[in-house]
Amino acid sequence: MLWPFYLALRQLFPSGRWFPFFTVISILGVALGVALLVVSTSVMGGFGYQIRQMIVDTQGEVQLRAYGLLYEPETVLDEVERVPGVAAATPFAEGVAMLEFARKPAFPAVQGIDLERAEAVVPLRHFVRAGSLDALDDDSVILSAPLAQSLGVRLGSRIDLYSPLLLERLKGDQVVMPRELEVVGIFEIGHQQLDNALVLVTLRTMQELYGLGDAVHGINVKLAEGSDPDAVAARINTVLAAEGRPAQARSWLDANEDFLFVLQLEKNMIFFLLTFIIVVSAFSVASSLLIAVVRKTREIGLLGALGAQPVAVALCFCFQGFFIGVLGTGCGLGLGLTFLHFRNDVVRLFTELTGSEQVLARFYQFSQLPSHTARGDLVLIVICAVVISTLAGLLPAWRAARFKPVEALRAE
Repeated sequence: MLWPFYLALRQLFPSGRWFPFFTVISILGVALGVALLVVSTSVMGGFGYQIRQMIVDTQGEVQLRAYGLLYEPETVLDEVERVPGVAAATPFAEGVAMLEFARKPAFPAVQGIDLERAEAVVPLRHFVRAGSLDALDDDSVILSAPLAQSLGVRLGSRIDLYSPLLLERLKGDQVVMPRELEVVGIFEIGHQQLDNALVLVTLRTMQELYGLGDAVHGINVKLAEGSDPDAVAARINTVLAAEGRPAQARSWLDANEDFLFVLQLEKNMIFFLLTFIIVVSAFSVASSLLIAVVRKTREIGLLGALGAQPVAVALCFCFQGFFIGVLGTGCGLGLGLTFLHFRNDVVRLFTELTGSEQVLARFYQFSQLPSHTARGDLVLIVICAVVISTLAGLLPAWRAARFKPVEALRAE
């Protein structure tokens, strides 16, 4: 072991003192900064990851939308599925309708799905909390959980669905009854905005409600593993242009580019701002090491008198900053990951004490605090903390290296 390395450890942890005050305070400062960085980047990463996963799970990795209506959907499906990189595709039709139950109206978004193809693209069964997707047919409907709760709907209840087509026929003095459907399922995606305003019906039911005939509004596409969404979307657009189809395919990355950019920008800004906490703790490390240099002036002079080179003396204090950074980073990682493990319990306790459960769900759109810790973020945090702490030892090291042995030995 190099003697500067050994001496740095001995100065940080003198014999008989397991918790030296200055060492513990320095390590604690770095640990708190690292813990805050881990928690903040993981939570922001969790929001981004959950939103990305939700988009893919509900829309597919590529979505093809018609400029108006997409006729001959079976032919278009065959063309799309032959594109390299496409694993499966399913048509959809969507719109807004009025839903009524026990004289309580609601105006949710209604999406018609192809039961034979939808499961190959979007994992709908994963979101069904009550009832069954298999029970869905042309005379039934699946409601989101908050919507069902607000209307007082249960499994087996019958609701009335009014479409814009019905209103148009009423203008022509035609008597048209609303579509009566049975509730056979309740689903919950986990995103407050979608859960509050989404109803699932069969594709045929949606086509009848809107008078679409055999037409659809678009196609959701699932890609083969490892395929690039943007590249596959470009291939699909080439096929659509060659066939003269009035539609355009966009990857989920392209369709949500601005939103994803804002999420990444917020995460980077939080990381940048919280890094200053580690910088502040580095000043405390530098202060404690400068005090150590002043207190040990004669010992430093003795080292020089014994033949120690100024560089070796400087390394002694740089190593101290390095050790404080490593220990503080390790403690900070443990503290941050522990908090993330119990984050929902902490948030639940806070919201119960303040009575803000509904506020959290309404503004942040999630019922639980998400978290996703990326390996790259952890590596960056570790490198920043250790490097900044090591640099904090440069000033004390420079001051110690400038001491001349004779003058240092005369110091009082």
